[in-house]
Amino acid sequence: MTTQGESTPPPAAHQHQPAPAHSRGPRVTPRRILLWVVLAGLAASGSWVVTRPNPGDLVPGLGPTSTRPSSGPPVPGVLPAPPQTEAQSFTAERYFPAPRGLDLDGYKARRSNAGQGADCADTVQDKAHDPLRDTGCQGYLLVAFTRLDQQVTSSVTVLRYADEASARKAEAAVREGAAALLFLPPEGTAPATAPSPSASAAKQPVTTRKVAVVGHYLTVTVSRFADQRTTVPETDHALDEATRNVSYTAGLPFVWM
Repeated sequence: MTTQGESTPPPAAHQHQPAPAHSRGPRVTPRRILLWVVLAGLAASGSWVVTRPNPGDLVPGLGPTSTRPSSGPPVPGVLPAPPQTEAQSFTAERYFPAPRGLDLDGYKARRSNAGQGADCADTVQDKAHDPLRDTGCQGYLLVAFTRLDQQVTSSVTVLRYADEASARKAEAAVREGAAALLFLPPEGTAPATAPSPSASAAKQPVTTRKVAVVGHYLTVTVSRFADQRTTVPETDHALDEATRNVSYTAGLPFVWM
């Protein structure tokens, strides 16, 4: 019989009976606790490294656009490659790779030609009317996009400047002389010839152009019909649609730079 608040004492035969071996838990020691803390910290750190995004690679649909080299564990005995300068990484394949098509607002096209260089005079077709002379242009990309039905081709010239102020200063000259720039045709086709100063507008292919400043870059987008037609109904907005979509896509990689 027990009084209220007292518990029934265990039988004497079991008071000092050791617990079965399988029921014993691991002994918790300060060293074991420290090991758990270190392992938890390493797991959390590893997860952060894997999932942390690379700055500059967040443009939708464009893939990596940052000029920073990808980081990874060093290979024993191999020196890491030095980071590329902006001039070295300024290539058509980096910003407009061939496998990546253009699909924007229903407008679909593929990259049909590309090139790059350091001498911007190479992009001028009419040397007598060079709009890039003395503008401080430091390099260029040339990219052609052809609509999937092959009816319309757009040529994009991307001009690199030291800073945004220089690009904006050059904008007026480039806009006024855009007709003198080279029109890059699809690969394997004859290059377009410069319009003759004496040729009438009626004999020149119908063309739409757009010049845009994007950071310290200038983009010049020109669209024409593949058959070089010289007339088009006012209701036909195919060239306007091509120029608008290609110009927007061409500027995206340089928005964050």
